[in-house]
Amino acid sequence: MIEVDGISKSFGPMPALRDVSFSVPTGSVCGLLGHNGAGKTTVVKILSTLLVPTAGRAQVAGFDVVEQPAHVRASIGVTGQDAALDPTMTGRENLVLFARLRGMGRRQARLRAAELIAHFDLEYAADRQVSTYSGGMRRRIDIAVSLVVPPKVLFLDEPTTGLDPRSRRDVWALVAALAAQDVTVLLTTQYLEEADVLSDSIVILDAGRVIATGTSEDLKRRMGFSYCQVTPLHPEDLSRVVALVGDYAEVEVDTDGNTVSVPAPHGAATLSEVLRRLDESGVELIDISLRKPSLDEVFLHLTGPTLTV
Repeated sequence: MIEVDGISKSFGPMPALRDVSFSVPTGSVCGLLGHNGAGKTTVVKILSTLLVPTAGRAQVAGFDVVEQPAHVRASIGVTGQDAALDPTMTGRENLVLFARLRGMGRRQARLRAAELIAHFDLEYAADRQVSTYSGGMRRRIDIAVSLVVPPKVLFLDEPTTGLDPRSRRDVWALVAALAAQDVTVLLTTQYLEEADVLSDSIVILDAGRVIATGTSEDLKRRMGFSYCQVTPLHPEDLSRVVALVGDYAEVEVDTDGNTVSVPAPHGAATLSEVLRRLDESGVELIDISLRKPSLDEVFLHLTGPTLTV
């Protein structure tokens, strides 16, 4: 449903994308990840016909984004980082407005708005001004607007930024439901847990290049090693644990979870060594275990230590 073949984009002398290639099958969710400035939004703008690539080709829903932009636009929905809504209008009025802009008659627009309001469970707020909506409600109505004409492909550019955990989970459920209806979704996100939960495939960009593709599990296996995770009995011992394993690379501390994690390239042997050090120092533990890497750790390993997706 999405085919990107050797796309490059430069703004003057500055290359934003360099020979980017990937594909997304119909009815699947692809997570597009990368640091700020990696090129994620540039990819979305090219695929939604808002930018013309400097080189390469891309097709969306079978149409070339440069040669057939009108056909592409008729096949897609786009939800940007900021809600494209009129806050002085009600949710229903916004939906009717966008339906009319997409060529629907008055009656058809009202019917479509009512369908989407019911589908997104917004009946209780449909006739209130959007300015009174919570962040999660705004995001739901914004996604509903992008579905006024059912798209074949939906671009979601950081759709849950700034939302509370419950609202974020609501958006996750909406994305999963869309994929179940054969809508192809390209998702950029700064929450790697979100990409892990939702994505059938993942593309990681770094400095405008694709540096890794595959499923979340594929990427985790490619790390080639697990992590040793330590949970001390007494939270005040967390700093002692860090000091005892400080010679390991990429020590991770989770003060909320009361855990310390270190790469375990030698598996059980690494765990045994960490356990020996802690035992000799008298640190009491709740748990020590080997676990596979998280998507956050894969991302950090591939792109560097600054996690600003």
